[in-house]
Amino acid sequence: MNWSDDLTACAALVERGDPLRFRTAMMAPVAQRGALFALYAFNVEVSRAPWVTSEAMIAEMRLQWWRDVLEEIAEGKTVRRHEVATPLSQVITPEHARLLDELVAARRWDIYRDPFEDEADLERYINQTSGHLMWVGATLLGQAAEAPVRRAGYSAGIGAWLRAIPALEEAGRVPLLDGTPAGVAALAKGGLSALNEARKGRASIARACAPALFPATAAEPALKQARNHPQSVVEGQLPDAGLPFTVCAALGRW
Repeated sequence: MNWSDDLTACAALVERGDPLRFRTAMMAPVAQRGALFALYAFNVEVSRAPWVTSEAMIAEMRLQWWRDVLEEIAEGKTVRRHEVATPLSQVITPEHARLLDELVAARRWDIYRDPFEDEADLERYINQTSGHLMWVGATLLGQAAEAPVRRAGYSAGIGAWLRAIPALEEAGRVPLLDGTPAGVAALAKGGLSALNEARKGRASIARACAPALFPATAAEPALKQARNHPQSVVEGQLPDAGLPFTVCAALGRW
């Protein structure tokens, strides 16, 4: 897609709000970076919407604004002018828009203080946020089998979730179904298992899609640390993406 002032704004937003995905988007071919920046800028806007106000109604309105944008895209209507919504509408399909609407709806959990109902409820949240985002990102870059991409998305989502535990608890949320060391370790093991499953299907994912899947590789050190030393999760001591991620990215492998 042609570069524009809107895409420059999207890239800057991602660089500030999601440095990891900024790095991974920069690993995509120049011609495709704009599509990822538009998608990831949308995700930054949506993910922070529940946190910029203490008023639940205002947060709901912010999320609904994005759902209205996605409805316009899904139904082929004229999309309202906005530095993120406009370029997003130029790169995603109606089917993408419907998936991203589920992502926005899932973010309503962030507004309130209710715990997840059960393990399936938490998995649904991770799959509709991280999984949908990774699937849309991958399909913007190339051809891919959906199942392994979604398993990679789940792994990346669990890694990000474990990193966020201290901040979520400080904000009065209940992010864990089982906050015991065994429960935390089991969640991390599930993320690692999902990553291994995804890698078994690597042959069914075009190499061009790799930048969209790198966040899963980046999550691996934190998942291993949480599995082996679950106390480091509540202490906020999970490692950042390190050398393995850098090497894999340089080789184009996730």
